[in-house]
Amino acid sequence: MLRTHTCGELTAKDIAREVTLCGWVASRRDHGKLIFIDIRDRQGLTQIVFIPKESGEAYKLAQDLRNEFVVKVYGKVERRPQGTLNPKLPTGEVEVLAKDLEILNSSLTPPFEIEDALEVTEEMRLKYRYLDLRRKKIFNNFLLRHSLYKTIRAFMNQEGFIECETPILTKSTPEGARDYLVPSRLNPGQFYALPQSPQLFKQILMVAGIEKYYQIARCFRDEDLRADRQPEFTQLDLEMSFIEEEDIFSLSEKLMQLALKELKGIEIKIPFPRLSYAVAKSKYNSDKPDLRKESNSEFAFAWITDFPLFKYNQEEKRWESEHHPFTSPRKEDLEILEKEPDKVKSRSYDLVLNGNEIGSGSIRIHNQQLQEKVFKIIGIDRNEAYRRFGFLLEAFKFGAPPHGGIAFGLDRLLAILAGQDSIREMIAFPKTQKAYCPLTDAPSDVDEKQLRELGIAIKKKSN
Repeated sequence: MLRTHTCGELTAKDIAREVTLCGWVASRRDHGKLIFIDIRDRQGLTQIVFIPKESGEAYKLAQDLRNEFVVKVYGKVERRPQGTLNPKLPTGEVEVLAKDLEILNSSLTPPFEIEDALEVTEEMRLKYRYLDLRRKKIFNNFLLRHSLYKTIRAFMNQEGFIECETPILTKSTPEGARDYLVPSRLNPGQFYALPQSPQLFKQILMVAGIEKYYQIARCFRDEDLRADRQPEFTQLDLEMSFIEEEDIFSLSEKLMQLALKELKGIEIKIPFPRLSYAVAKSKYNSDKPDLRKESNSEFAFAWITDFPLFKYNQEEKRWESEHHPFTSPRKEDLEILEKEPDKVKSRSYDLVLNGNEIGSGSIRIHNQQLQEKVFKIIGIDRNEAYRRFGFLLEAFKFGAPPHGGIAFGLDRLLAILAGQDSIREMIAFPKTQKAYCPLTDAPSDVDEKQLRELGIAIKKKSN
C-alpha cells in the first residue's frame, strides 16, 4: 500500500506516529514560511503543514501544489497549536508535519470547486461527473446505495433466497414501454432487446424449482424521462413459489423496516396500511397517495391493492393489461373474466412511499389455459402469443407452481431516503432528460463498417 492511514482516521492517539497519507489537495494556504494543505480521500480530510527547516525539499515542492493535485505525504503526527483545533473534523485535533512529499499526479484547474455548498448547473456536473462525485454530499449518496445493497443481500440470504442473474440480451416482447433493441451480427435482420424487467425469466425460474429468487437487476426502458425515470435503472426483483399476497406483504414490510433502521436509524411500524385502488382514487384522487400527514411520519408506506385487471384503450378500441398480462385475476372474478372484463380485479399490489410508487408486483398466472384466455382478451391470439411468449407457455406445461413476486425501484427508494428530488442524484453516471450522457457524449454516431456488419443503413433526413 502507498499509505499507512487514510485521511479520515488520525486522532490524538496517533500523536508522534510517523505516517504516510495519499489523496487529493483540497486546499492550499501559504503563510509565508508555513504552507498548509488539506489532503482529502474518501474517508476524510487531514491538515498537512510544511516548514522549511523540518520539511526540506518537501517544502519547495509544496510551493507548486494546486487544488486537486494527487499527492503522497510522509510525516509525523503532531497536536495542532492551541486555538487552531477544528472540532468539526474527526481529525481536527492533529496535523501532519511533512518530511517528504511526492506529487503522484498534477491536475488542471477544475471547472468548479469541489465544495458541497457550491451551486453548479446539472449539465456541468454531469459532464465532469468524476469531479462532482468528489464532493462529499454527492459521494454520500453512493455510500447510502452501497449500504442498502448490503442490507438487501444479508436479508434475502437470511430468508432463504437464491441470487440468480437473468439475461441482458433477450427477446423483444413489447408490452407497455418501448424496448431498446440490439441488432445481431450473427443473425442478420434480427434483434435482441434489453430487458424492461426480468419478469418472464423469473417466472421460468419458479417452474425450475428455485422457489425463492432475487436479483439486483439492471432494467432498460425507452420512454420519456422525468425526475423519477431513467432509460436504465436498478430494481430489486424477487419471486416466490407456493405463496399468496400476505407472504409478499410480510416479507416486503420486514425488508423496508430493516432498511430504514439500518440506513436512517428510524423505526417504522408494520404492517403498513392497505388501501384498495378504488378507495385511493376516491379519497386521494391518486393511486399513490402521500400519507405522511395522516401517519404523522419524512416516511409513510402504504399498500395499494385490488387494481383493475384490464383498462380500455380508446384509441385502439381494445382491452389491455393494467399491470402486465401475466398478472392473475382474483379467484372470485374468474367466472366473469371473458363476459365482463371491466369488472375483473387483479391480484396485483403496489407499495407506495411518500406519494411515490417504489414497488409493484402480483400473484402470477401459472395455468397455461388461463394465460391464453388473458392474451385473447387483450387481443393477442394463440399464434401471436406463442410467437412472443412461447417459451413461457411451453414451460407452463411442465408443472408450474403457484407463484408471485414484486420489484422495488431502488433508485426511487434511495432518492427518498436521501431527500433528493431526482433519481439522477443516486446514479453514478445518469442520463439527462433527453436520455443523453454529457460525460461520454452518448448516444453517438458509429462508423460505417459497424453498420455494414450489422446490415443496417441509416436513412438521411430530408431538408
